[in-house]
Amino acid sequence: MSEMPVVDLEDIRSTDATRRAKAAEALRVGFGDYGLVYIQNHGVDTDRLARFYDDLVALFQRDEEEKRSWARPDIWYQRGWTPPNTEQAVVAGGQPDFKECYFAAPMPLDPKFRLMFPEIYSENSWPKNAEQWREDYLALGQKVHEVGMELLRACALALDLPEDLFAKGTEGGPHVTRALWYLPLDDKQVGTDILWGEEHTDFNLLTLLPGGQFFDPDHKACARPDPDSGLYLRTRESAEHPKGRMVHGKPPAGCIVAQVGQQLEILTGGTYLATPHVIKPPKAVGYTRTALAHFIHLHSEHKLFPHEKFLTDDVIRAYGPPVLAGTYGLKTLVDIGLAPKTALEKLGYHHYDRLATARNG
Repeated sequence: MSEMPVVDLEDIRSTDATRRAKAAEALRVGFGDYGLVYIQNHGVDTDRLARFYDDLVALFQRDEEEKRSWARPDIWYQRGWTPPNTEQAVVAGGQPDFKECYFAAPMPLDPKFRLMFPEIYSENSWPKNAEQWREDYLALGQKVHEVGMELLRACALALDLPEDLFAKGTEGGPHVTRALWYLPLDDKQVGTDILWGEEHTDFNLLTLLPGGQFFDPDHKACARPDPDSGLYLRTRESAEHPKGRMVHGKPPAGCIVAQVGQQLEILTGGTYLATPHVIKPPKAVGYTRTALAHFIHLHSEHKLFPHEKFLTDDVIRAYGPPVLAGTYGLKTLVDIGLAPKTALEKLGYHHYDRLATARNG
């Protein structure tokens, strides 16, 4: 039996008060202690997901020069292909993640904010001769986004907050779906400190993960090759476990994963916990793993500060001062090495040159 709570979307949708209360309690415990819940009866098409992963592995076997043509360093890799060893967790100690990625935005974006944040509100770009994969990518991203919106409304109600408090701030925001391929280790790398994904917390509002797939050295879908590989998360600290506990995340069959991001932790003053998590590779040569992650973000003009219900002196010190979600995201992309430090020059007043021109004219 899973240690983390399972939330049944049918309980959330039910008119039965007992079933809705059961779901609310699972959300409070899951998001409060673990920063994570498993979701069943989500409606994600698992056959489509399996086809998407097969096509993803085939796509990433294409020539390196072609894959480089999909990369968009000019927009900080927020669309298209991300090469291996590009992204680094904030507290990774210098180790980049051992993976390749592909980014796309499945939901409509606020066109006004493309002028302010052209990188994170960019149009999608796609590989050639991958029409089915593109169609599956967008359909899966849109469906998982719908699940996330249901969950956001339910987790507001679980805290006795207005149902749309979290959800209403996301419309038109820079939501992005990420296809990931965790890379094979050779015989010299197996058993070393190489990680598929270093320990980190997501900086968005809510992350949805509809289940990954392992592949053997011949790129055939297979079972988990090592029972200790995969997702681990760090629980909230306690008197008994002052650094939290590392728990192996193994969703029950048919479930997908929902994780709290930093934005949701801030809005709830730490009542919901952003999930510190790490991805460990198997102790086996040549195995890979695919995954899909959908990141729901607040709109960039939404203020990031705890709701008044959670405000105490400690919470204000921990999560103040307020900042706009777009500014917060920009700073984070600099922190993880995707955006250059010069990107921070976007912040603040842009027109000091006008005074300089007048003084020197």
